[in-house]
Amino acid sequence: DWALIEDWKNAGVPLEAVMRGIDRAFEKWRAGRSKIRSINSLAYCAQAVLEEAETMQGVDTRPSKPSAAPFELDELRAYLARNAQDLRKQAGGAYVEIAATLEALAAEAETQFEDLEDLERRLTVLEEKMIAIARTGQSEQDMLAARRSLDLELRPYRGKMSADQLARLERQYLDRRLLESLGLPRLSLFYMR
Repeated sequence: DWALIEDWKNAGVPLEAVMRGIDRAFEKWRAGRSKIRSINSLAYCAQAVLEEAETMQGVDTRPSKPSAAPFELDELRAYLARNAQDLRKQAGGAYVEIAATLEALAAEAETQFEDLEDLERRLTVLEEKMIAIARTGQSEQDMLAARRSLDLELRPYRGKMSADQLARLERQYLDRRLLESLGLPRLSLFYMR
């Protein structure tokens, strides 16, 4: 489900299309209850969400007034500064450049606060760079252990997902496990605590 949500986010599917699609899928489910017992996954709603996104395409979906951010400016500054500090603590200094960029973003937080979508894109790029650096330092044994763990976790779902979904899920799993094993922070605003 998280992989599907991330795909919608990365594809630029408007939140309103996601909400409408989920509502429509559940309305359809309620109308035909006898056919299907229960819904166990967000994948049940995927087709309806994509149809809503196509319907909304070309329509200005921006809210008429800017919506309030789900956090305060000071929280954003602290989050960026904390991640920069965590990266500076890493051995070897491989992440110094990323930490410096995060510190600059924290210093410009007021400007960044005005366009959180652009900030999220920048943080995504920084996280991808951080993962690439971390992957170059990963040993063959660590990579093999991660792959074995991944195969065990995904075995029950392999027949139920498309190859594209499995590939995205595998990448996300391996990235998350790598970051956790090295004690590296997630940079996305979705991980703000």
